[in-house]
Amino acid sequence: MSQQQITSALITGPSAGIGLEIARQLAARGTDLVLVARNEVRLKEVADELSAAHGVSTEVIAADLTDRESLAAVEARLADGSRPIDLLVNNAGFGLKGKFLDNDLEAEQAHLDVLVVAPMRLTHAALGPMVERGFGKIVNVSSVAGYLPRGTYSAAKAYVTKFSEWAHNEYGPQGVHVMALCPGFVRTEFHERMDVGRDSAPDFLWLDVEEFVTAAMADLDAGKAISIPTLRYKAIVTGAKYVPSGLLQRFQSFGRR
Repeated sequence: MSQQQITSALITGPSAGIGLEIARQLAARGTDLVLVARNEVRLKEVADELSAAHGVSTEVIAADLTDRESLAAVEARLADGSRPIDLLVNNAGFGLKGKFLDNDLEAEQAHLDVLVVAPMRLTHAALGPMVERGFGKIVNVSSVAGYLPRGTYSAAKAYVTKFSEWAHNEYGPQGVHVMALCPGFVRTEFHERMDVGRDSAPDFLWLDVEEFVTAAMADLDAGKAISIPTLRYKAIVTGAKYVPSGLLQRFQSFGRR
């Protein structure tokens, strides 16, 4: 695996949480950033913060990833060979607290668009130039939930993990490293926005975002196809492969209260 330096990265959902911490750690490495999210004001604040702290170049793209026209603008930026992107981080998140039949169908569609359609299309847009150059990296933020029966969120994340694992094996020989990053419960704004309390899962399952991203970046540097930081979550994923899905489903209330 090439250790060529990453000089530029495009990150979706960098306004808070895992995406913001990834942006901070990349900026500390001297990586120029293209930041993509809906809230342009917040994006500019983050861009200014990172530029001032680390002297990196920052670019912002205000885009709603559920909107195909907005998504196409991000795809075009990734495909622009005159301004190459070395690393794509598909991090934009979307969570629905209710069960499938309790959720509005259009909300479920938007959920699918952000978690599956957008990463698929952006990965496609980024891969072409990366393969042509013989270098590039893509991180698709998935979830440990993809190994568990937890409704459409788990189904979406299972797709992201398997898609990433396949792409890693398919395009790795051409110089492109694709990694699925699988967090568990991380202390960010994600669950707060869903109105889910920290008491929804045992304390030992909650991870510090800075430590989590540091471990994830180490896995990226090591060329791993799947990153599951911490031994506790590696054990959960391993165990989930042997426990009947019906039994696992009894614990699906974790992270929903």
